[in-house]
Amino acid sequence: MALHSIRKARGCWSFIRALHKGSAAAPASQKDSKKRIFSGIQPTGILHLGNYLGAIENWVSEHTQLSWILSCMVRLPRLQHLHQWKAKTTKQKHDGTGGLLTYPVLQAADILLYKSTHVPVGEDQVQHMELVQDLAEGFNKKYGEFFPVPKSILTSMKKVKSLRDPSAKMSKSDPDKLATIRITDSPEEIVQKFRKAVTDFTSEVTYDPAGRAGVSNMVAVHAAVTGLSVEEVVRLSAGMDTAHYKLAVADAVIEKFAPIKHEIEKLKLDKDHLEKVLQIGSAKAKELAYPVCQEVKKLVGFL
Repeated sequence: MALHSIRKARGCWSFIRALHKGSAAAPASQKDSKKRIFSGIQPTGILHLGNYLGAIENWVSEHTQLSWILSCMVRLPRLQHLHQWKAKTTKQKHDGTGGLLTYPVLQAADILLYKSTHVPVGEDQVQHMELVQDLAEGFNKKYGEFFPVPKSILTSMKKVKSLRDPSAKMSKSDPDKLATIRITDSPEEIVQKFRKAVTDFTSEVTYDPAGRAGVSNMVAVHAAVTGLSVEEVVRLSAGMDTAHYKLAVADAVIEKFAPIKHEIEKLKLDKDHLEKVLQIGSAKAKELAYPVCQEVKKLVGFL
């Protein structure tokens, strides 16, 4: 299990280093004089980096310790009414686990442990952030002002939709392998996935999320990877049918991912470097997390 965790952490960290190219490991909370911006929650969709937190949680036990304390402050019906719990248990034929049910509490601990004030999230995480805010306020009301009540920062692209079902979000756990684009996909795989993406029988490229969800998802992805506005993408795609447009979007995604993939492959070859960065990062996270967790234990009467 420990070896699996190390391998998983090393793989996740190679993704993060490739994306950020930082010269030193960054703790889960980055602070300046006014803000502590939590960087662990990412919008669900094309980029899937959430596993990194699982790696940190394995090495910084304060995450799970605070999670247990916070779980004693939330009632079961509140967790059962969260949209993601209901959606995932429906897909699993109501066979959800306790870990899945309480994951939002662990997520809250990940955020509050570093006294984060702002959290960048996708639209699908807004409800979980409301739980984080309620837990912070509830703790402060019972034990005195301690946790900042973090604010959500909605990303420009709030949610990436599935390529096979544009009514649902893109998810790495989708059993349909054609539904999700991964950074590690080959150019051929990306082209195939966009070629098979669900659109409609109208050939014109327009942006109408309510009436043309599939094509609108293509436009949103195209805008996100090129940095253009939705209006600019539609204007530049005038006269192009959706079949050819899908390939244009695929090319844009391939171009966006190419330098990141190159950096990932380069980093994965230097396992010693990645393990060293992980150890340094975990030590920095521990340095921040330990005193906060100890103070929480004192406040609730454990110490």
